[in-house]
Amino acid sequence: MTQLISHVSPQSLTEVLQAAGYRVNQTEQNGIVQLLSASQGIGYAVRFGNPAVEQGSYVDFTFSCALRVQGELPQGVAEQWNASRRFARLSLQGEFLVMEMDVVLAAGVSSDHLRGNLELWDRLLQEFIVYLRDFSQAAQASTAKVATAEQEEVAL
Repeated sequence: MTQLISHVSPQSLTEVLQAAGYRVNQTEQNGIVQLLSASQGIGYAVRFGNPAVEQGSYVDFTFSCALRVQGELPQGVAEQWNASRRFARLSLQGEFLVMEMDVVLAAGVSSDHLRGNLELWDRLLQEFIVYLRDFSQAAQASTAKVATAEQEEVAL
């Protein structure tokens, strides 16, 4: 019989992440605990959501990666990601581009399911960086084409 996990604590989730090979730091700000880690050199946080009946435990959590935007963000970067990807959503929050993925344990999940969500997050982080690079290059190429077309019109 598979033992189901219906809640996690900061400590138990730290152990899951460490068992998967991640370094984890636990921080507390204004009484709210979060975990900080990184994958492929990209930092992310784990924020806990709804409290479980068991004190200090939660029935859900969110993986969150915030990247500071330098300069102008190409139009439609978040909308195109959200329309073409599942599981993680992208939003612009002030000067940060934020990718988030929720993990729900409320009804009980297997340890393999929990580990699978971690692997999915890791893959999405890798795709996120490739997506931003490709999107930025495509936007730059499009801008260059528009500028060239405008110059040709002026020359006529």
